[in-house]
Parts: sequence; C-alpha cells; structure tokens
Amino acid sequence: MNRRKKILVILFSLMIFIPIVCLADGPVDNLIYESLLNKHMQNGNINYQEFQKDEIKLDQYLAILSKTDVNALDTNSRFAFYINTYNAFTIKLILSKYPNIKSIKEIGGLFQSPWTIEFIPINGETVSLDHIEHDILRPEFKDPRVHFAVNCASKSCPSLMGTPYESRILEQQLDAQTRAFINDKQQTYFKDHTLYVSKILKWFEKDFTMGVVEFVLAHADTDLKQQIQKAGKNIRVQYLDYDWSLNDS
Repeated sequence: MNRRKKILVILFSLMIFIPIVCLADGPVDNLIYESLLNKHMQNGNINYQEFQKDEIKLDQYLAILSKTDVNALDTNSRFAFYINTYNAFTIKLILSKYPNIKSIKEIGGLFQSPWTIEFIPINGETVSLDHIEHDILRPEFKDPRVHFAVNCASKSCPSLMGTPYESRILEQQLDAQTRAFINDKQQTYFKDHTLYVSKILKWFEKDFTMGVVEFVLAHADTDLKQQIQKAGKNIRVQYLDYDWSLNDS
C-alpha cells in the first residue's frame, strides 16, 4: 500500500508539473514577446504607437532575456536567443525615441550609430546590437540566413517574423524567412539578364560563401529559379537602393 501511495503521489506531482513546464516552447520563455508581436504587427510592419502602450510588457520580456544564463543553452537555443534579443531590443531602441524619428539611423549621434550604443544587458555585460550581430551571431553560427532573421526596423530590411524564434523549429523558421525575402518581388527580381537583389547581399557578401546568384537560386521559388537558370552564366547582379525609413505600420 505504501508503495502504491508513493507512485500515486509521484504521478500526481507530474500531472501538476508538466503543464507548467509546457507553457514555454524552449529554455527561454518567449510567451510575452509572442503576444506583443501578435498584437502589434501588421503586414510585416510594427505599430509602434500601440506598442508603446505595452512597453512595460516588453520590458518584462527584456528582463527575462537579461537574466538568461546564455552559456547554459545548447547551440540552437543560443542562436534563437540572440536573434530574439537583437530584434526585441531593437524595438526597445525605437520606442525610446518614438514618435520623434522617421528612421533608426536618426538614433545615436555624430560619432555613434544606433548599432554601437551599449544598452543591452546580457550574460553579465552591457553590449550593443553590433556586438550581437558581428561578434556573436555571424562568427559563432556562420549561417547567412541570419541576415533575414534580424530586423533593423527599416522598410528594406527583411520583415520581422510574427513569432519568436524557437530552438526546436529554428531550421524551419530560418529557411521560411529567407525564402520569403528572396521571393519578395520588391526585394529580388530578374530582368534583362540582371538579378536585382538587396544590398544586404553586398554588405555581407563574404557570408554568402556559395555566391550571391547561387544563394538566391538555392532559396528561389520555381518562377524566379527558372528565369535565372534560363539566362545561363552571363548574369549581372545589381543591388537595389535601401530604404531606411521606419517600418511603422
């Protein structure tokens, strides 16, 4: 009888504990962030005016990120963590100056860009957006798709995904975001033997080790892929102008 009682107690404890654990999809609880994105994103843009009303909730999420022991995370969890951190703190940066800005580039000063401002407390230090992107995301994970996952709060930037990045589905999310951007006809198109692409592929050309055309081909849908393939090897690459205006809805 005592043994049966012990088993029942253990089972009952598990029944209580499991739902609590399953509230979050991974080692970092992104539920607050997910609810904010669902509420304030429209057609890939952000309603910063309404988002400002929920800034306290955003601060709660940023506190979760700041308290996370990043070194305890596995590789995929770290990758997802740093993408979410970059994107969430970028929103915070915009809200700190909104509505008095029309572009993220207006933040900073004569000798400091918005990306070099050290305002992000993580892993026991205070770092900048540049530090996360160029000292962690790019060199550590070596995945060019990260350029379509991080969001610079600008019209020409790949749209912010409407949900947080999660370790268990990170591969699918990165691939979906990259394909969405590459197959957006405003960002990528082929005309007169010329492939028009975002300047992102020029700025970070060394990250696209397979080559710009080859990278586009690898992620292009059927129509775009066929246009490029029919053109053969004599393809010119033209980089589109970049619109830095705020991705405000």
